[in-house]
Amino acid sequence: MRAAQAEVAARIPGAGALGLVPPPGAVAVPAEQLADPVRLGELLAARAARQRAGDLRVHATVWWYSTSAVLLAPVLAGLAVGRPLSARPADTTAYLGPGGLPVAAVSAALGPDPAAGVRECLTAVVPALAQAGRMRQRPLWGIATDSLANGLLTLGRALGDVPAVTALAAPLAAAVGFPLPLPRYVDVDGTRFTARVSCCLVDRLPHGPTCLSCPRRPPGDRRVLLEDAATRMPRA
Repeated sequence: MRAAQAEVAARIPGAGALGLVPPPGAVAVPAEQLADPVRLGELLAARAARQRAGDLRVHATVWWYSTSAVLLAPVLAGLAVGRPLSARPADTTAYLGPGGLPVAAVSAALGPDPAAGVRECLTAVVPALAQAGRMRQRPLWGIATDSLANGLLTLGRALGDVPAVTALAAPLAAAVGFPLPLPRYVDVDGTRFTARVSCCLVDRLPHGPTCLSCPRRPPGDRRVLLEDAATRMPRA
């Protein structure tokens, strides 16, 4: 792992579970390859064949739900500890697990302008994935916003300062600019959750669950579920 990211990861408890430390056996690929619509089309077709569900839009969205979280992990972790890392695809190596799903990412450079790096990453991958998945780009930008918000929330919990770390979310997204929506949070009984702006479509896959905070849930039902989850989670 490159020195700058290793320094960041060393300051974050549980960094290995946050996509910051490549696991043994993961296959390293330049992140730029994840912006190739031909390669992405092959990957989505293979995932659809394995799960016997053929809607490429669903597979593209589910894949991006995990992949965007991994690709943004280094830059968000660097921001959280005051050591900005680059999110540019040219500076990033993705590590793939089974089924072509990224499980970790490593940045090879510091990022003096994190927002510019995030924008370069998203504007490279989102159009290619939308083309491969035969879908509009806008839902994928929404997924990226939720990955940004979730990533900082998770880092805030790991570092023991949820308010300070999640406060980085809106300024970063605003600096990235349109069409990235602004991230949102909601506090429920003293615990902070991401107020999702996107649906990951996991429940459109065979045996896929509906996420706890899915925006398609009725607000009252979602509130009850979050209140229950808050009793079992660390306080904000």
